[in-house]
Amino acid sequence: MSEESNKKGDKSLGIPKELQSHAIQEALQKGIDLRQYSLSIEEELKKVENASIQDYIKESHNIANLHNQISACDDILQRMEEMLRGFQSDLGSISGEIATLQQHSVSMNVQLKNRQAIRGQLSQFIDEMIVPENMIRTILDCPVTETDFQEQLLILDQKIAFVKEQSFREARSVQDVRDVLENLKIKVLSKIREFLLQKIYQMRKPMTNYQMPQNAMLKHKYFYQFLMSHEREIAKEVRDEYVETMSKIYFCYFKTYMSRLMKLMTEEVATKEDLLGAEETVRFSLFSTKPSMRNKSTVFTIGQRAEVLTSELEAPIMVPHTSQQTGKKYPFETLFRSEQFALVDNGCREYLFLSEFFMVQDNHAMDLFNSVMGRTISLFQVGCHSSPLHAYVDVAMKISIRQMETFVLESWDSLSLFLCIHLIHRYRLLCHKRAVPALDHHWDALLKLLWPHFEQILMLNLQSLHDCDPHKIAEYDIHPHYISRRYAEYSSSLCSLNDSFPTDNSRVDKLLLLLQTEMQNLLLKMAAVFRDRKHQLMFLINNYDMMLSISVERTREDSKESESFREKLNALSNEYVELLLQPHFGGLLQFVQDLEALGEDNTTMKAQEMKVVTLVKAFNASWKKSLDDIDTEVKTSFPNFKNGNNILQATLTQFVQYYHRFQKILSLPSFKTLPVRSELINIHQLMVEVKKYKPAF
Repeated sequence: MSEESNKKGDKSLGIPKELQSHAIQEALQKGIDLRQYSLSIEEELKKVENASIQDYIKESHNIANLHNQISACDDILQRMEEMLRGFQSDLGSISGEIATLQQHSVSMNVQLKNRQAIRGQLSQFIDEMIVPENMIRTILDCPVTETDFQEQLLILDQKIAFVKEQSFREARSVQDVRDVLENLKIKVLSKIREFLLQKIYQMRKPMTNYQMPQNAMLKHKYFYQFLMSHEREIAKEVRDEYVETMSKIYFCYFKTYMSRLMKLMTEEVATKEDLLGAEETVRFSLFSTKPSMRNKSTVFTIGQRAEVLTSELEAPIMVPHTSQQTGKKYPFETLFRSEQFALVDNGCREYLFLSEFFMVQDNHAMDLFNSVMGRTISLFQVGCHSSPLHAYVDVAMKISIRQMETFVLESWDSLSLFLCIHLIHRYRLLCHKRAVPALDHHWDALLKLLWPHFEQILMLNLQSLHDCDPHKIAEYDIHPHYISRRYAEYSSSLCSLNDSFPTDNSRVDKLLLLLQTEMQNLLLKMAAVFRDRKHQLMFLINNYDMMLSISVERTREDSKESESFREKLNALSNEYVELLLQPHFGGLLQFVQDLEALGEDNTTMKAQEMKVVTLVKAFNASWKKSLDDIDTEVKTSFPNFKNGNNILQATLTQFVQYYHRFQKILSLPSFKTLPVRSELINIHQLMVEVKKYKPAF
């Protein structure tokens, strides 16, 4: 029977759970009686129990010894327990003492930190309050320029500020050092005042380079700061002395410099007669009957004068004494550049010095600068009645710079005025690069003076062109007119200057456009003097070619003025080419134009057969001579070789095109049967002959 079936049998028999052991299960499986099996088990247990008792009896002595040992151990452990309890009690008391000590330690640490903090503050307070003997000796005996004096001055400044702060807190120790510090401060103020005034008075000596005392003052700029902090009256005295001294120095220097410089101005200045439309006249001297031609090369031409805006812009200023020895004279803009650059150089240096030494900025710096440079700047603004500095100008000053005022207010040299305008813009930019805005009002005042006079002269030149009588100035010559050359030089000069710097370009461009319109109108009036159209075109072409050449050379090839001249020249040249071909090949040209207008009307073309025969024979007989005549006429009519070659090329090109169109017409069915077609000159032969007249191309 399987184990599963046995389990089921057991459950069915109702065997208690405690009888379901392995041994019982094994006995049941073998079929043993459980009562007998229980008795056998009890007998075995008794045997084992008896055996155990015997063993216990045998080991009783050892057990007794073990019991004694255990009892002894219990005694020992009891004593150790009592001892440990004593130790525990002692440790509890030690722990309490340690906590007490720890509290005392924390308290002492806090007290130590408080004492250290108090000691540091007290030590610093004492150090700030004590006046060392070394500081006293240094301040009393050492020169102000020594490093030791400056170091002690800084310390003194700190001590004075500290004592002042403590006095507000009613510290009693202040009374002990206040008098000493006050006496030291008075001594320092006296020495600083003496030093700074000495440097200022040193500038007043003749032939003294005032920049050296200025540099010395900048090196010790802290002195003025000390004065401002402790004695503003002395600081004001030093500043007033400096302003008065430098104001006189700058005024006298520039007054003398301008007076001597204006003596170097050339006497050959433009007058009211030097206008674009003025007639060429010969002036006679009062004491001589010989004509004296005044040099007008610089009236309408900029030439080398523009160098004041480039290589000479920041060049060293002129030395009048040296220039007077050479006897050389200069145009006004050269003298103006030297004056203004001297003002820029000195003005920028002075503004930066005032800002740094006197510790002023913005409006305060501007006010102080005007106090120093106001009278000097007014020298440059005579005639600028809108300037607030005009009140500084007295009679003596006006006399000393009368030449400059006369030139600016009465000048007819617009190029010089325009150069001065550009100089102003460049020097304004230079000042801004140096972070000096102090001269902006000066530049504005000069521009307000120069612009109206420049525009007035430009309008007078424009009016002179408008009022020109062509019958008085016309030379009955097809070559370029002197007025055209004047205009080209003048206009190109203004354009080149106007393009070189971003000034008020639109302002000048409008005037130049008006001037160009008047010049073109005048050319048409002068051309009308010639009776035939061909001579009119020759005159106009030569003038426009000359003006274009000058414009391209002086400005840019793609400038507005150059493009305008080029368009006019091309239109006139095309018209002239047609007129030039007309006397020699007029019949052929008219025939081509008429037949092309008719189209392929065979009836009309048939009626032109006799005319074709006449044209071909006449062409064959004279075309070479006609080309020679055209070549000669072009070369004699146009002095500019390049322009003449261009016109000759255009003429020959137009001639070849007309002949090619003529051949194309004769190839139509209406003219194919004409015997005269065999007499036509071959186009290739014609081209070979034409190329002989174009060696430059």
